[in-house]
Amino acid sequence: MSVSSTTSAGAPAFDLAVLGGGPGGYVAAIRAAQLGLKVALIEREAMGGICANWGCIPTKVLLRNAEIVELFADAKTYGITVEGMRADYGAAHRRSREVSNRMVKGVDFLMKKNNVQIFIGEGVLKDANTIMVESRNDERTVTAKYIIVATGAKPRSLPGLVPDGKRVFTYRQLLEAQIAPKSMIVIGSGAIGMEFSYVFHAYGTDVTVLEALPRILPLEDEEISAEMARSYSRAGIKTMAGVKVESAAVEVDGVSVKITDAKGGEQTLKADWVLMSVGVQPLTSSIGLDAVGVALDQRGFIQVDDHMASNLPSVYAIGDVTGKLALAHVASAQGVVAAESIAAMLGKYEGHINKLNYEAMPRCTYTHPQVASMGLTEAQAKERGYQVKVSKFPFRANGKSLALNNVDGFVKLIADAKYGEILGVHCIGPDVTEMLPEFVLAKSAELTPEQIAAAVHAHPTMSEALMEAAHGIDGMPIHL
Repeated sequence: MSVSSTTSAGAPAFDLAVLGGGPGGYVAAIRAAQLGLKVALIEREAMGGICANWGCIPTKVLLRNAEIVELFADAKTYGITVEGMRADYGAAHRRSREVSNRMVKGVDFLMKKNNVQIFIGEGVLKDANTIMVESRNDERTVTAKYIIVATGAKPRSLPGLVPDGKRVFTYRQLLEAQIAPKSMIVIGSGAIGMEFSYVFHAYGTDVTVLEALPRILPLEDEEISAEMARSYSRAGIKTMAGVKVESAAVEVDGVSVKITDAKGGEQTLKADWVLMSVGVQPLTSSIGLDAVGVALDQRGFIQVDDHMASNLPSVYAIGDVTGKLALAHVASAQGVVAAESIAAMLGKYEGHINKLNYEAMPRCTYTHPQVASMGLTEAQAKERGYQVKVSKFPFRANGKSLALNNVDGFVKLIADAKYGEILGVHCIGPDVTEMLPEFVLAKSAELTPEQIAAAVHAHPTMSEALMEAAHGIDGMPIHL
């Protein structure tokens, strides 16, 4: 059966069709609808995409559960005796699915509220204004003046390690697991690998993290990486950087991974499970982009301009498929830019359209301690020729951190010595992901550390560490 969404006069039925209902796609659809556009959204699974269903949201539930488990394990510090404690990972898994389902229902409600028409199925571009949507034996043709591609990405894997959801896992497969293994090897020390390492270690799993680059969390400032390595070591999570995975074999009782370590020595590690967390690749190969003529780079990502437009005037792209930053909030920000740009082209928006600065985007890792960063690392700033001032304020000198019994970590601020421009901020410690937006706003408003230091911060709060780091740029922190 074939059903067309083209009007009787042959004109496109929609102003905008969004292919993909993740944090980029559904936000773009909402913003476009708010601006008066008639919007269709095509999604093959549940609304909210990977983020709400198999990424950001369920992992944060598991991380919160892991924090509670560790808090109970440390109960004596607070004068509490806990006898017969048992941590049930299955219960944590169930809670993660409940929260995820609630988020999905929330997105469904927002689609209805904003009169966005949903088409469930696989979408393939047939031309620059047409998407064929296939669901089982049903086909629908959705036509629109503009199309936004927001199909996201899928996990990469290594040769010889085929994810099967039994011994070798992707992050999605791991979120379906209802038990914690006795041992696990995590290949890759980015946010995904580090977060799952923390979660399963809290439930008693013996975890080893392998990283090919010279240090864990390799995209963060070097001091952040070093502090995280120390923290994980103290917690009992093993990390190995500068490691090359030579081969791997799935066996009856686990997985064997042969590696060459940073010193050239060979060894074989064995664990019940292996998590592959070595990055993602764009979902652009089977949605008709080649036939339509959308330009891709050598890695398969869609090339876009500052307005998220591709080389075809009617086709835009947002989120992981652009290869900018594979982060949900970046996809959402791109979705707003794309929607407003398209609305402006249709004469329905005359406001300011933001130009995204990807270096100023917040980057967060929700481990314990948490990591939050923005802008250039100290090494990157120096490589670009800046004369830098660097300030670092430890949480051990912060009263609220002491009260929380959570004192590991610091705030590191990097500024241009000549003009005082904030070049980067790098935090590791308790709840720093909630503190970072102050510096993101300061960066976008072109504020200086002097202005942050002059702003009165409530006492006692952890945010005082931001103020102290700002004071420290001129060598005058108050409490250090």
